[in-house]
Order: sequence, then C-alpha cells, then structure tokens
Amino acid sequence: MKVLVISAAFPPFRAGEATNALYLCRYLADRKLDVHVLTSQSNTAIDDPRITIHPIMHRWSWSELLRFGTFVKRCSPDVVLLMYIGWIYNDHPMITFAPTISKTLLPSVPFVTRFENVIGTLPDRCPILTRFLRKGFKLWAGAKDVDYEFGTLLRDSDHLIVLSDDHRARLAKRFPAVNSKSVLAPPPPNMRMSPENDGAARHRGREMLGVKPDDFVMVYLGYIYPGKGIETLLKAFQMVSRQRSNLKLIVVGGVLADEYPDGPSYAQEMYELANQLSIDHKLTWTGYYAWDSDEASVYLRAADACVLPFDWGVYLNNSSFAAACAHGLPIITTQGALLEVPFIHQENVFLCPPKNPEAIAAAIEALLDNPDLDQRLRAGARDLAQEWFSWDRTIERTIATFS
Repeated sequence: MKVLVISAAFPPFRAGEATNALYLCRYLADRKLDVHVLTSQSNTAIDDPRITIHPIMHRWSWSELLRFGTFVKRCSPDVVLLMYIGWIYNDHPMITFAPTISKTLLPSVPFVTRFENVIGTLPDRCPILTRFLRKGFKLWAGAKDVDYEFGTLLRDSDHLIVLSDDHRARLAKRFPAVNSKSVLAPPPPNMRMSPENDGAARHRGREMLGVKPDDFVMVYLGYIYPGKGIETLLKAFQMVSRQRSNLKLIVVGGVLADEYPDGPSYAQEMYELANQLSIDHKLTWTGYYAWDSDEASVYLRAADACVLPFDWGVYLNNSSFAAACAHGLPIITTQGALLEVPFIHQENVFLCPPKNPEAIAAAIEALLDNPDLDQRLRAGARDLAQEWFSWDRTIERTIATFS
C-alpha cells in the first residue's frame, strides 16, 4: 500500500508535530507500507531509504495550489493522511480544503485527517485576497457544512484521527458526523528511546546532570511556552526544596518560538523567576534536544518523578505525558475541565488543580513520603503506556482508517 503523508512539520523543523510525523512514518514503514511525505522545502534532514521525502512546498498558500494538486495526482497513493494543526501551515486556509482537492483528483482514494490539536485557521486574520479566494473555494467545494476554521476537513475526510476525547467532543460540536468517523489514537513518545533494563542510561543521565546518588530528581518535559505551567512548577519546587536539600529539578525542552512569538520572552521570564526564587542552583535547563538523539529519554531514565502542571489540565494528546508513562515514572499533573476515563487519581497519575503551586508541592511531598504511592503510580503509568501510548497500538488504529 502506498501512503502519502502530508505534513508541513517534519525534521529538522522544531516542534512536537514534526517528530510525531517522523515516527509515525517510520512505524508505518515497519509495516511494509510504501511511505511518501509531502512537506516544506526546508525539511530535508531525513535520510531513511524506507521513506520518500518530497520537500517541495513553501508557504502552503493559494499560489501553491497547482503544485499541491499536481503532486497528489502524480504520486497516485492508495491513501492520503494529512497531519493537521493550523499553525504549521502558516494559518493559511488552503490546506483545509485538501480532502476535497484530493477527492476531485483521486475519487476512490481514502483521505484521512489526523488532528494534532483542534486549532484551525482563522481567515479573518489573513490578508483580504486570501479571504476572497477562500470564499471562492468554498463555493467550488459546495458551501454546505464548510467550516470557518477547518474548511472541508471535517466534512470530506473519510476518517478522522483524534488524539484525545476532548478533541473529538469539540470537533463534533462543529460537525456531528465526527463521532461516527473518528478514531482515538493518542500520540506515543516521539523520541528515540534509551535502553531501560540495564541501568546504564540512568547512570549516564545522572552523570550528565551532575546529581548525587541520593538526590531525588524531578523532571519537566516539553517545550517552554505559556500554558505549560512552568511558573507553577518553579514555585512549588521552591516550597518543597526548602525542606528537602536533596531535591533537584530538570527542565527538558527548548523554546517553541515559531508557534508562540512571545516564547523567548516567556522563557526569559522563567529563568528570571527561578533566580528570584533562589532555586537556580538546584535547577537545570537542558535546552532543546536533537530529534534523532536519545538525550531526552536518558534524562527521563535519570529522573525519579515527572511533574507536568499544565494550565489547562492533562489530556491524552499530551505527548510529554506519554513519554513519562513509557519510562515508568510516577507523574504529578493537573486536572482540567474534562478528565478522560483512562486517568485515575493516585492509581496511574497524581492529579492537582491547575495553577496551584501549593497543591503541586503537597503532591511532591506525598510522593516523597509514601513509597507505596510511588510504586503504584509507576505501575499504573506503565499500564497506561501499554494501553494508550504504544506505537504498535497507534499504528494499528491508524491503519484501520486507511480503508
């Protein structure tokens, strides 16, 4: 089977969507599928003979509509899989009509859209000409059920892949048929995994971090931008570290400036906050890690617990949570407006209210003082990883949408 994967984000592009697309393609190739990737011109870092990369797109705009359609027709795949979130396509509406374009050119070829999040394009922020052409394209596609942010992605995709039940519910409010044609497939760890059974990775990681054998190391994993709750984590860490001299914190991840223009200034604010809280000597910022290294995995092996204090709460689409689960770490995180069924407080996760440093601090204390809780959360995280964050399960769910 020939699979065409469309993704503007692909290594060396720095975003979780890029590494997720890469690993998805590699695991599809492991199933003996003929994988082709249509991506942006700058994404030329991959040299994998099992995957054919076509880095021919520039702005993903109306001016490239002919190039896009010509390539899809010439590629002649058996199925098309679009990896979608608005910002990686420069918030341009052209790609939101991709299923209609594809079905016009290749009527019998299934088209699948995987929603990396439910963040579409906002045409009213686009130039007047872009909005004018979108209106014309909407008429061409048939105006009924064309969504303002998502074009014909919801209507004309044969199947949808959603990464959380929250995403499915929010999309179904816009187009009820989403419920009947969507598959839930949360993202597994999008990193190269280090060995887990010989202790060498843990030793190497702790040596890289310069921590002592009896230090208790907490890890935060993810890009640094507003909404991740890093300020909550720093304040909570200060509260606990006053009484626990052997407590260390590592923040693993770089700044996602392309998606969040204020990202660098936010990161600087966090560096300054750590200094103001007088915890900078107990804190390590590892910075960005290469997509093709096992550095992040080694740091997770070195850690004793993971804290992810998201402002909006944890959901199945959080790939950093998936990575912590896959490494069998006890995880402290936050509960938002919706708690998805797989998350069970004090069984596979320790849940706290968002933006509450005192609650996070109390959870850390509970974990430090209760070995039984620690072991229960570790076992629960591993079970959660096997059920929901396994690449084998994700690929099976993905391939099931191809017919």
